[in-house]
Amino acid sequence: MICRRKFQFLAKIASFHCKLQCFASVASPIKHPNDINPNKNFPPKVFSNQEQLKTSFLTPQIVLTTLQSRPSDLDALSFFLWCARQPHYFHDRPTIHHMVNVVSKLTQRCGTVKGILGELGSVGCVTKAQTFLLLMRIYWRGAMYDMVLEAFEEMCRYGYVPDTYTRNIVMDVLFKIGNVDAALWFFKETKSPNFLSFSIAICNLCRLNEVDNVKIVLRCMLMKGLYMNPETYALVLNCFCKFGRLEEATQLLCMMMVLGAPVSVNVWSILIDGYCKSGQIEIAAYLLEKMVEIGRSPNIVTCTSLIKGFLECQMPSRAFEMLRTLELKGCFPDLVLCNVLIDCLSKMGWYEDAFEVFSSLRERKLMPDVYTYSSLVTTISLSRQFVLLPLLTSGLAIEPDLVVCNSLLSYFSKAGYPEGAVEFYNDMIERGFQPDKYSFAGVLRALCRSGRIHEAVNVYHGILRSYEGVDAHIHTIIVNGLIKSGNFPRAVKIFKKAVAEKFPLDAVSYNVAIDGLIRGGQKEEAYAMFHQMRATNLAPNQRTYNLILSSFCKDRNVNAVTHVLREMIDTDIKIDYRACKCWLMDMIPVSIHWVITGIV
Repeated sequence: MICRRKFQFLAKIASFHCKLQCFASVASPIKHPNDINPNKNFPPKVFSNQEQLKTSFLTPQIVLTTLQSRPSDLDALSFFLWCARQPHYFHDRPTIHHMVNVVSKLTQRCGTVKGILGELGSVGCVTKAQTFLLLMRIYWRGAMYDMVLEAFEEMCRYGYVPDTYTRNIVMDVLFKIGNVDAALWFFKETKSPNFLSFSIAICNLCRLNEVDNVKIVLRCMLMKGLYMNPETYALVLNCFCKFGRLEEATQLLCMMMVLGAPVSVNVWSILIDGYCKSGQIEIAAYLLEKMVEIGRSPNIVTCTSLIKGFLECQMPSRAFEMLRTLELKGCFPDLVLCNVLIDCLSKMGWYEDAFEVFSSLRERKLMPDVYTYSSLVTTISLSRQFVLLPLLTSGLAIEPDLVVCNSLLSYFSKAGYPEGAVEFYNDMIERGFQPDKYSFAGVLRALCRSGRIHEAVNVYHGILRSYEGVDAHIHTIIVNGLIKSGNFPRAVKIFKKAVAEKFPLDAVSYNVAIDGLIRGGQKEEAYAMFHQMRATNLAPNQRTYNLILSSFCKDRNVNAVTHVLREMIDTDIKIDYRACKCWLMDMIPVSIHWVITGIV
């Protein structure tokens, strides 16, 4: 809907542009045709207490309470528009937010902006320029971007000339729906852009990572004699640093200092972090010195970037010196810095120091998160001290959430310690966690890898009995575990049962089962399963064809090999020529020559 509206809007804007040669400046009100009387009021029957409200002092609280008590959405919108016409009264954000639901329901009922205007007219509400502007503001607030564009089109049909504020709304909407070119064109065609125009353009361009366009708009803004606020400076600086444009980021910092703009600690931290990530740690340290010289004290965020940079550049002495300075000033490491220390120390091979940082979390009253556990499991894996894995969460005053627990289950198995994964899963259940499909996958994989295949089968059947929505990955894990343990008949039996009961299976599941049948010597059944896979509208992939092709080559079945190769070519499946050549070497010499020259 938004995409279709976008193209209709651009086509209509081009036609309106010819008619609307001059746009109103930011200081000018929206113009309206002369035949409409702006002083025309609502009929007294619409609001019986209207005259009383005129003479009383309107406040946002009174207006919001009245809107909430209106008997219908149309009545509420009429009253909202009437209040906006009163001298020296402006609707606040809570009121606009309340009207989003009101106008949304009216839009669903009427279908179009024109339909809403017709309803308003039926109760005596005259359509004015302000009507369109307020509708656009409400739609804008409610992220109903297609309706914003429709209201703007309808406004132009009535002959109203949009002012800068109205154009700012449309420009922001075009950015929000991702049409950067149209938004920039709209921005350039605004005759009197104001600070908000530039701010909207720059903020959206930074969000969309349009670095070059950010520079163009920023240069235009400065030429107009307008300057960004501190928040926008920080946003642009972060955008430059994100893409490694450190020279331009530094120039922007210098410009801020020359213009007298306040350079916050956050701005310094962004630039220092950019140089740290690029490996230019000496420049980052120099910026820190300059920051201190002008009276800005670095915070924990600034120091975290530098400590990480020093450790990654193999300069631990300077990292620990900065850490000691922080603690002397009463600024102690937070969880982010502790995670950085655990990760960097592990990569440097300083495993004992990494464990010491983790052990200090409790006395620092810090709660480990998924990054803490991930870093520590990596540390244990690198140090080969798997005996420490079950101790990760024991004795902690805090509880990890289910996402953290599932990550730990996965890391236990990947680290070569499946017994720890099984113990941890049991501990999860005792603590009252409700396992999900990722938990089941983790414990099944751990049981299979630890050789406890019978327990894995029992757990698998228990999962099928107790839980709904078991995905293909669970079936694949148990079938693969049985095949690797040499129990081919049971693996095939479980897979066939899954097929018969119409459990969700994917190409990987079929590949594992076909491989098991081939290894178990049941090649005809493997080929039958290959056809069954296609009958279920599941397309075989390269791995599937390779398994079947390898089997036929070992049986020296020339006709079958030829058929499979032709089918791969017809279905655009990439042929692994190197593997294919090796398989064909098992066949008789004449057939090799015929197949390779005629097909491959």
